[in-house]
Amino acid sequence: MKQLLEFLGFIAVVQGAAGLVNAFSDWRWGLVQRIGLLDGYEVYASVALLVLGGALFAAAESRKSG
Repeated sequence: MKQLLEFLGFIAVVQGAAGLVNAFSDWRWGLVQRIGLLDGYEVYASVALLVLGGALFAAAESRKSG
């Protein structure tokens, strides 16, 4: 379970960072900008993904290894 939480946290952080890079440059990569529902809210969604990734890493650290 710990490895799954770490993996999901890593994916969330990468997607959040990619969304922020996309918002401030012309580099198009990641899922946030591809979801039409989030048009105009890409920065907020990216920050939320970064926070979610941090929370997943914290949850993984609180789990016992095993």
